[in-house]
Order: sequence, then structure tokens, then C-alpha cells
Amino acid sequence: MRQRVKLKKELARSIRRGHPWVYRDALAPADGIADGALVEVLGKDERRLATGFWDARSPIAVRVLSLEPVADVAALVRERLALALDKRLAKLDRAQTNAFRWVHGEPDALPGVHIDLYDDVAAVRFDGAGARAFYGELYAWLQETAAVSVRAVVDRETRSAGLSELSAVEVRENGIAFRVDLTQAQKGGLFLDQRENRAEVGRRAAGQRVLNLFGYTGGFSLYAAAGGARRTDTVDRAKPAIEAARANFMLNRLPADAKHAGFHAEDAFEFLSGAVTRNERWDLVICDPPSFAKSRAALPEAQRAYRRLFGLAARVVAPGGTFCPASCSSQLSQKDFLLAVGDAVRSIGRRFELEFVRGAGFDHPVIPAFPEGDYLKFALGVVR
Repeated sequence: MRQRVKLKKELARSIRRGHPWVYRDALAPADGIADGALVEVLGKDERRLATGFWDARSPIAVRVLSLEPVADVAALVRERLALALDKRLAKLDRAQTNAFRWVHGEPDALPGVHIDLYDDVAAVRFDGAGARAFYGELYAWLQETAAVSVRAVVDRETRSAGLSELSAVEVRENGIAFRVDLTQAQKGGLFLDQRENRAEVGRRAAGQRVLNLFGYTGGFSLYAAAGGARRTDTVDRAKPAIEAARANFMLNRLPADAKHAGFHAEDAFEFLSGAVTRNERWDLVICDPPSFAKSRAALPEAQRAYRRLFGLAARVVAPGGTFCPASCSSQLSQKDFLLAVGDAVRSIGRRFELEFVRGAGFDHPVIPAFPEGDYLKFALGVVR
């Protein structure tokens, strides 16, 4: 008989509306349930609410799969994998873009797992031991999905590859080539969630001098150069990332000489301080740092760091130039993000005229019942 867990808090309405998490402190004590085991969630009135899988150690004890009973786990997962893939393929030209997020966890009704497809290689990340156990047959299920061919599956945590030997993979994004090494580099060398925002920068880059801070392997810089930028400068403290950025320029036959492209293995704060001292300016500045707030407790310090960074970055934007600040912290709301940007620019005696703020690409969907999944903020505006 399937094990049951009972709510001790009034969360029935939230679950029925589609929130996919049940925290441990919302449940009556439950012992002896194995990671990945299916459980029935009962309300305080002991009526059945949902079916989910168990995580024995995470603060999120249950990840909800369905409001209905689940009879066949394998059939359910295979069906949802196919549906998620169909949604992506309906919007992508794989001749131009063959790297995308196949499954975005909870919004794709496959909680606790994220799957990125790089040509014929799938990269998987599990959110905890419960998800890893529940999706134990995932490698086989991915291979069984007929719409694409999966040659290898890489586990993001262990960096191990299943199904075949794996070397670096060359992929395309809107016709731009990237070389990714999924067993070594963070995110394989390409953050897929910024695809549409990179394309926007590329459309605006003609004739511009472009600075890409926290540039990693050069994504925004490549789009800018391909869009006709007069010069690009890519800054990242990780030397291997900068070397990969230069290699990606060469792969795309884009000018990588000192006149047209700078590759700077430096801390972004130090680079900006030096640029301010030298009175350097760029027409278009992208500032896409890693998350400064890993938890709610870290948010106040993170907000101060964002203000300092965005203020420094705004200083090097030419008058009337374009500024693109970003944050990937789910702890920082869009409202607080925009306040941080506005405060930072005002602190240097200038103003920021926002054109738009948007999130991740369509293959990273957001559902209203799960605001925690709305993590990426990318703003574009003019600094006066």
C-alpha cells in the first residue's frame, strides 16, 4: 500500500491551485519513507489531495506529480517528456538552433529534474536525492522518445556520461556555433535561458562598442560581433571561460584580433574600476552576474552587491548608450531588481530609462502557481 503523509498546515488550496512543493515543516512527522517513493498527500481533514514523490532530506519533502492517483510512473513520465519536447520543437528550427531546455522541472509537470539537449546529448540535473531516485529509469525513457536521437546522457552533478563515450559537442543557437564540454564546464559552456536576450543584443549591436561583463564563453559577445559590432570586450574572471570565448569567435570566423575583440580574464569589479579610472566608455553594456543571493537570508547583502555592481557598470555606459543588467537570483523579485538598477544609476548622477524587462526563453516556462520558478530578470534601457 502506498504510504501517506498528512498536512498539519492549511495548504490544501495552494496544492489544488498547482503549487508543486510541500515543505517538510508543513507535514506531520513521517519516518521510514525512501527517497523517490510515491506518497499520497492528505489534507488536515485526511482527504486525499495529491500524489508526489518523497525526499528524505530536503526541506521540500514532497514534489507533487498529480492531483490524481498515479498508476504507472513510467507511462506518466514518458508522456510528459514527449509533450515537453513537442512544445519546444514546434517553436524551434533545429537547423538553426539545436541546443535548448527540454524539461524545465515543475512548469513541465516533471518536478525536480531539468534536462537540456545539446544536439544529441542530454544534460540532466536532479534537485535532490528524491528526484534522483524517482527518475531512476530516466536515461532509458529519454532514449525511447522518438522525436529526437539521444546519443549520451550527462549527469550534471557527477559529470558522468552514460550510453556512450562523450567529447565536446558543437551546437548551434540561431545559427551561431558554440563548442560545449558537458563533462567539464559549468552549464556546458552555454546558458540556454538567455538565448532570446542574446538575440536582442545582436539586433542592436551594429556599429556599437560592446562590453560583456561576466561574459563566460562569450555568448552575448558572439551575437554582438555577428550583428556588426565595431568592437566587443568580454570579461570573466575564469581564464578557461575566456579561452573558450576566444575559441568560439574563431569557430564562427568572427574577428578576434586586438582591434576588434578584447578577451579579459579579470574580476568584473576590478575591470570596471580600471575602466572608470581610464575614462573608457561603451555604447552597449551587458552585466549578467551569477546569483548573489542563494537564500532569503543572503538577500540584503546581495542587494547591496547588485547596487554596487550596476552603479559601476552604468558608469562606463556612454551617454545615451544601452545598458542591459540582469539577475538570475530567484530570491530577488523583479520589482526589487528594477529598484536596485534605478538606485544604482541614480547614485552616479545619471538616470535609467527602461525599455523592457523580460525573463528566460520560452523553453524555461513559468506557471502562475509557482512564482519561485520565475528567476531570470533581464532589463534593457538607456542611460542618460
